[in-house]
Amino acid sequence: MISELVDGPTIFLRLKPRELPPGKAQPAAARYFFILVVLAWCGQRATAQITTFQWYDLSKYGIEGKGWTDTKAYYDRLPASAEKMVREKVWTLSHHSSGMCFRFITDAESIGARWNLINAELSTVHMPSTGVSGLDLYVREGTRWRWLGFGRATKAGENMRLLINGKLRPGRREYLLYLPLYNGVSKVEIGLPPTAEFLPAPDYPAGTKPIVFYGTSITQGGVASRPGMAYPSILGRGLGLPIVNLGFSGNGQAEPEMAALLAELDPSVYVLDPLPNLSPKQVTERMPVL
Repeated sequence: MISELVDGPTIFLRLKPRELPPGKAQPAAARYFFILVVLAWCGQRATAQITTFQWYDLSKYGIEGKGWTDTKAYYDRLPASAEKMVREKVWTLSHHSSGMCFRFITDAESIGARWNLINAELSTVHMPSTGVSGLDLYVREGTRWRWLGFGRATKAGENMRLLINGKLRPGRREYLLYLPLYNGVSKVEIGLPPTAEFLPAPDYPAGTKPIVFYGTSITQGGVASRPGMAYPSILGRGLGLPIVNLGFSGNGQAEPEMAALLAELDPSVYVLDPLPNLSPKQVTERMPVL
């Protein structure tokens, strides 16, 4: 269990009120002031710790979840050639890093991350910043992945966060880090204490092919609270297979140019779910081609 992996304080505070004579209430201002002081102290401690970390740029090790390597920007989901093929809205959404992740092994007792966001909109009216622009960390326990922590973005550009509260108990483990669902990144780094081991996780067995998902906002991960909670990622963890997320919010319209791009890939299976963005006429015309 995760509670068995992490030692140390969390940011969830349970405060015991100071005992007062009967009939007198604990001053609210004093309680709030104390909470603010504790949170500020924890924040300063975390900042001081993370600034000593050694950083590992994920683009140097290879990210999981890309269907093409010949992309205009490293974390794009479509190849550079698609810019002149697909509609502008699809091309813009292809800069979102939905479905991309990185597996690594470390014996670190703390794990941090730095990531540069390309869009200023960190959240939407119906989706929190943890899902739109945040990072999501899992740890392998036996044959299962368990959620461990997250990084919440607070600004456009560079964000730097400890991904877990407290301190991991000693041990070498495999971790899985998911990238934002509805924002793009120009750079992502994992930070570890200087003495900690860092290794990319082993590749999947020879011959393993990804599952390719094509669809709408449901596929991209719309309204998920964290990147790892998009359904393609849940299925990928459960099946132990790599996935490629080609969900395009409001724009999964099964155009012939998308069918041509999908045909360039060699997955184990395609999961096609563009119907919520199609009219009955478009279903009749486009789905047979797709």
